[in-house]
Amino acid sequence: MIFPTRTLALPLILLLTACANTAQKPSAQESAAEAAHHGHLEQIAPEPQPNLPDVALTDRMLYEFLLGDIAAQRGCPELAAQAYLDLARNTRDPRVARRAAQLTFEAHQYDQSLEAFKLWQQLEPESPLAKQMLVSLQLSGGKLEEARPLVVEMLAAEPQKGRAFMSLYGLLARVQDKALALDWLTEVAQPYPDVAEAHWAQAQAAIAADKQELGLTEAKKSLELRPGWDLAVMLVAQQTQRSEPQRALAMLSGFLDAHPERSEVRLFYARMLLEQKQYRPARDQFGELLKQRPGSAELAFAIAMISLQMGELDRAEQELRQALSSKGSDNDTLRFYLGQLYEAKQDWPAALQFYQQIRGGDRLYPARLRIAYLQNKQGELAAARKTLAGTEARDDAQRVQLVMVDAQFLREAGQNAECFKVLTRGLKKFPEQPELLYQTALQADRLDKHDTFEKLIRKLIKIEPDNAHAYNALGYGWLERNIRIPEAMELVEKAYKLAPDDAAIIDSMGWGYYRMGQLDKSVEFLRRSYATNPDPEIAAHLGEVLWVKGEREAAQKVWRASEQAHPDNTLLREVIHKFLP
Repeated sequence: MIFPTRTLALPLILLLTACANTAQKPSAQESAAEAAHHGHLEQIAPEPQPNLPDVALTDRMLYEFLLGDIAAQRGCPELAAQAYLDLARNTRDPRVARRAAQLTFEAHQYDQSLEAFKLWQQLEPESPLAKQMLVSLQLSGGKLEEARPLVVEMLAAEPQKGRAFMSLYGLLARVQDKALALDWLTEVAQPYPDVAEAHWAQAQAAIAADKQELGLTEAKKSLELRPGWDLAVMLVAQQTQRSEPQRALAMLSGFLDAHPERSEVRLFYARMLLEQKQYRPARDQFGELLKQRPGSAELAFAIAMISLQMGELDRAEQELRQALSSKGSDNDTLRFYLGQLYEAKQDWPAALQFYQQIRGGDRLYPARLRIAYLQNKQGELAAARKTLAGTEARDDAQRVQLVMVDAQFLREAGQNAECFKVLTRGLKKFPEQPELLYQTALQADRLDKHDTFEKLIRKLIKIEPDNAHAYNALGYGWLERNIRIPEAMELVEKAYKLAPDDAAIIDSMGWGYYRMGQLDKSVEFLRRSYATNPDPEIAAHLGEVLWVKGEREAAQKVWRASEQAHPDNTLLREVIHKFLP
C-alpha cells in the first residue's frame, strides 16, 4: 500500500506504519498459534511475501485504521474486527485481510471470520496459513463441500500425508452429521490407500457414525500399514473388545512384550483389565506404569484402590504412604485418598488425621465435608456443625450442599425443629433451588406443617413440572394422612408414569391401592417395591397390607427380616407393635 505523505503529519505516518506492521507480523504469529492449537492440516510454513495493491490512503481509511487499532487495544474486539473487515474489502490488501481474519476469529464471529479468511486466501493464494485456517473454519462449520477443493489441493502438496490426515480428523470430529463426515472423508482419502493415518481417521469417523464393523476393518488396515503404531493398536483393541475381550487383551499384552516402554498402551491395557475385573494383572500393569512415572498420585491411588478391592487393606495403605513420601507427589490428593482408605477400614481417627492435614487446593472442600461427616458419626454434632460453618464454599452449589448436610446431621439427631430452621434460612438465600425446596417441604411435613409442605411442593412442581418425586411427595403425604385419596392417587400415578422403576414411587402406588381397598393390587406393587429396595418403611407397608389381607404369617416374616436388619427404625417398630402389641 502506498501512503501519500503530503496529506499526513509525521506522527500519523509513524502511527500508520506501526499499524501496517502490526497487521503483518504479529497476526501471522498469533494465527499460527491458533492453527497449531486447533490441529490444522500441516505445519505452518514460512509465509511468502504477498503482492501489495497500489491504493491511496483516504481520510476514511485513516479513520478506520485508527478505529480498528484503538478498539483492539481497548478491549472492543467486535468493533475492531468490523473496522478491519471493512478496510480489507475496500483496500484488498492481503496484510489488512490477514489482520481482519485474525480479529474476526478472536471475536468468535464465524460468518465474518469465514469471509475474511476467504478474502485473505484469494488475495494471498500461496499462503499456507490462509488455506489452513479457511479449511478449519469450513470444516468446523460443517461446510464440507466448500472445503473439499482446498483440502484436495493441500493433501496433494503435503509431503507428510499421515500428519495431514491426523489433523483432518481432528477437524472433522466437530462436524455434527457423523455419517456425512464419514462419506466425505472416505472420498478425500481414496487416492491414498497406503497411508496408515488415512485409514485410522476413517476408522474413527466410522465409529463416530456408529458403523462399528467398518471402524474395526479400517483400524486393522492402519495397523497393517504401520505395525508399531500406538494409536492403531489401541483402536483395534478397543473395537475387538466389543465382541472378543480376551483376544483384545492378548493383543495388547503381546504388543507390550515387544514395546514395554509404550506407557499409553500400558495404561489402556490396565484399564481394560479393570473393566474385565482382572484385578491382580491390572495392578501389575499400574505398578509398571508407576515405575515409569514415580511419584504419580493418580497411579498410586489406582494401585491402592485395586488392593482395596481385593481386600488387601494393609498393602493399599503401604502403597499410598510410599507415594506420599515420593518427591513430586500431589500430597494433598494422597492424604485425601489415605483418609478414604482409613474410612474403608473404619479407622475414624486416622481418617480424620489425614483429612485435617489438607489446608488448601481442590481437595480442601471435600476433605472438610468428610471431617464433618466423621465428627457427626462419632457423636460430635456440635463439632461437625462448626466444621461446616467454617468451610468456605466456592460457588452456590457448594453453599447449598453445606446447608443440606447441616440439616441432615440435625435430622439424624432428631432435632427436627432446628433442622427446619436451617433449611428455611437456606431457602431464603436460594428460594428456587429444587433440592432445597424438596427437603424443606419434607421437613415441614415431619413437623405437621402441612400447609407449608404443600405450598413448597407446589412451588417445586411449578419450577420442575417433570419432577416425579415432587408429585409423589404430595400424593403420598395425603395418602399417609388418609385424606383426598382420589386426588392423591392421581398425583402418585403421574409420578409413576415419570419414574416407573423408582422403589419409593412404586411403594406409594401400593399404599394408594391399600387406601382404596384394592388389597391384591396393593400387595403386587409393594412386593415389587420391596424387591427393588428392602427399605424398612416399605417392609412396614407390605407387612400391614398382608396382615389386613389375612396373610399374617407372611406379614410377620417380612417384619422380622426387616427388624433384624434395621432394629432402630421407628416406623417399622410402631407398625409391628400396632398389630403385635
